[in-house]
Amino acid sequence: MGTISVKETSPTLWNMFFESQIEERKFLVYNFNMKRLLIALTAIILGVTSSFADELNDKIKILYAENNIKEAFNLLLSIPEEERNAQNWLLMGNILQDENKIDDAAFMYNRAISVDEKYYKAYYNLGNIYMLQDKPNLAINMYKKAVKYNPEFAYGYYNLGCAYLKIDKPKSAKWEFYKAIDLNNQVADFHYNLAYTFKKLNKEKQAKQYLDNYNKIIERGQ
Repeated sequence: MGTISVKETSPTLWNMFFESQIEERKFLVYNFNMKRLLIALTAIILGVTSSFADELNDKIKILYAENNIKEAFNLLLSIPEEERNAQNWLLMGNILQDENKIDDAAFMYNRAISVDEKYYKAYYNLGNIYMLQDKPNLAINMYKKAVKYNPEFAYGYYNLGCAYLKIDKPKSAKWEFYKAIDLNNQVADFHYNLAYTFKKLNKEKQAKQYLDNYNKIIERGQ
């Protein structure tokens, strides 16, 4: 609410101005109180709506995790488009990708990004689609954005390394696999692909070291 400014007026109009100001102040006080009531009511309504939305999103995630894909998708469709959050769009993309509707899935991931431009998971999933479509350069751009917005995302670096291998850039791939291993050194595939990368670079000693790491992790998991 803006402040009340005192307007300059002639003495002959002072009484009229004073009465006008009193009425204006009463009106503003009345409106202020009404606004407080409306804000309180709105907060209650939004709280209920937010709680319902949270419950709905939790149910959708559970259904998706339990592979009740159709029911999860129908619940997602029940949410008005303008109210869907980035995760809603992402899950819709995941479901469509599971059904091999790749172009539709890509559309959903892009919608997730339009809602939240820093949503790294959507960039990552788009990168995976581009890899499936044999478009590694586009995938590289997506993976770079994924790790930009989440520098702790080990799989983002790993898939970025895989994309570099796809375009025969093993030196670039090597550094991405290093970053992935630095974040999580217990993923066997990280070590295997780094071993493969060193093999391509004719670095037999390093290739053997990371292949040994791979085998050890596999053995521990058995």
